[in-house]
Amino acid sequence: MSPRGVATPDVRERLFAAAERVVEREGPGALTSRSVTAEADCAKGLLHAHFAGFDEFVAELCLDRFARTAAKAQALSELAGQGSVAHHVEAVALALFDSGGLALSGLAMTRPAAAQHIRKALEAGAPGFTAIQDAITHYLLDEQKLGRVARTVAPQSVALAVVGTAHHLLMTSWPGAPDPRPSMRSLVAVLVEGQGPSHESGTA
Repeated sequence: MSPRGVATPDVRERLFAAAERVVEREGPGALTSRSVTAEADCAKGLLHAHFAGFDEFVAELCLDRFARTAAKAQALSELAGQGSVAHHVEAVALALFDSGGLALSGLAMTRPAAAQHIRKALEAGAPGFTAIQDAITHYLLDEQKLGRVARTVAPQSVALAVVGTAHHLLMTSWPGAPDPRPSMRSLVAVLVEGQGPSHESGTA
């Protein structure tokens, strides 16, 4: 355990990773400041030393997830001309559901202060659904120029549908609900290729 008074490197990342493990193993109801610091094997007060409270911690965890997915979406431009277009778009959409994403989003929505913190951060320009949507749009336009996406496909509309559906599933799912990933895969395949789920959807 990190002793008091000694700097802990990458504190935010360490606490976020610990929170994700707690949610994946025990569900969102088990997530407390104490369970997070215990999982992270650090001093009990470390979380409150870096966040104004548990609501801010939950909000920042969700915002961090959005930012990571946005970065993944922005990297799509490097994949133009390679592999399966549907698989690349699908991978970005499904990244929002990784590491307990559904449970964490649901938890944030049940905590008004956390939800408000997220909303204000996104309004102020924090990377979120809009950044992901824009990145998918630009990627599909690039693939369209290469002839790998049909001209009948409207990149902006596809990106809006994919991101809007992901947002809906994140906000309306609950622990024990049917896994939303198959529906997400089917939607992407239909929108991008006009067919069922891509054959590469289960690959890395």
